[in-house]
Amino acid sequence: MVIGLALGALGGGGSILAVPALVHVLGQDPVTATTSSLLIVGITSLLSLPAHHRAQRVRFGQGVAFGLLGTAGSFAGSAASRAVPGEVLMTVFAALMVVVAVLMLRRSRHGPRGSADLGPHEPILTVRPLTCACPRVIKLVVAATLVGLLTGFLGVGGGFVLVPALVLVLGFTMPAAVGTSLLVIAINSATALAARAQQGIGDLDWPIIVGFAAVAVVGSLLGSRVADRLPAARLSQAFAVLVLVIAAFTATQSLPALLS
Repeated sequence: MVIGLALGALGGGGSILAVPALVHVLGQDPVTATTSSLLIVGITSLLSLPAHHRAQRVRFGQGVAFGLLGTAGSFAGSAASRAVPGEVLMTVFAALMVVVAVLMLRRSRHGPRGSADLGPHEPILTVRPLTCACPRVIKLVVAATLVGLLTGFLGVGGGFVLVPALVLVLGFTMPAAVGTSLLVIAINSATALAARAQQGIGDLDWPIIVGFAAVAVVGSLLGSRVADRLPAARLSQAFAVLVLVIAAFTATQSLPALLS
């Protein structure tokens, strides 16, 4: 439920919570947990899209482009995850959660910049004279590849990186970034799963995955309603604190095994 609330309200953070829950609560190994997380978060994001679309918070053209640009990163990250020991994987995950929490706290205090966005009735594609916004294109490719790499390597949807990228690189408003991020997360999760399927995804606990995803979808629908009623800054601050707590717990579990 908490994972769904995070996805619905903030457009990210579901996998940050799902992977530690699958590892430390349900006893899955890190590789199986990250694969299960891709399924859970991908399904939840996909089924949460209609509610955000009805609220005009999804930009399909830019979302699909961002997701496709992250394909190479997803395949590279998936291949790398197989060569990394589980203790290293979870330690990197804990460090990443700390970085994400700090960035979210800073963003919530200072507010997102560059919030110009397409209006609800403005077409996604327009005919303009041929120009090259090369710095912006480079930023877009780098951001999309980074999100795809994180998705494949850590089994995360990448929404916690994706939402700021959509705001800063593509100039989305915060509500549009949250809604569109769910589309990109679904694409990235499907791509990373396809990459892992080629290498063998192992034995997955399908009852757990289906049950987990079903409750998360309910939480995501509730989260989209919460996002309409509470300030985004307050939601980000509360989520950042939760991420820091989980990062500390994950580090205490993985660091002793890594150092021994």
